[in-house]
Amino acid sequence: MKRIAAALLLAITATSAHAAEADKAVGRALDTLEYTYEVDEDGDYKMVFDMDDGRSQLAFVRSTVEEFGKHKIREIWSPAYNSPGKQFPAAVANRLLEDSQDAKMGAWVKQDQLAMFVVKVDANATPEALSDAIDAAIRTADAMELELTEQDEY
Repeated sequence: MKRIAAALLLAITATSAHAAEADKAVGRALDTLEYTYEVDEDGDYKMVFDMDDGRSQLAFVRSTVEEFGKHKIREIWSPAYNSPGKQFPAAVANRLLEDSQDAKMGAWVKQDQLAMFVVKVDANATPEALSDAIDAAIRTADAMELELTEQDEY
């Protein structure tokens, strides 16, 4: 478990813009939603949610805001699968692509050896819209984790 947590932190750290400052707007939204969270060393908001059947699911709301044209985008990440090697097995990669097609919000990405479900929302999303995005991320990731591994690592 510690190896997986360390790999997860390395994967997230590798993509961060080294902006250790947490976006206080995210904190206010999460406080409004009464979500329990901690801020990691990159300034991202880390949460663990209780799921069905005694499972739990990890999620991150990134403080970093990406821009495309006039759009300002925030990402919500939730891990589901840790590949035994650098590349995902073909069957896993294909299953993730198929699930991305079916997803109402978000898509699967490869983050080093991790499969992460990522939902992108407006950086100034309301707390309710942020909650919906977090819910989509954790439900999708937890279901895929169960399907692919039959474990509850995240």
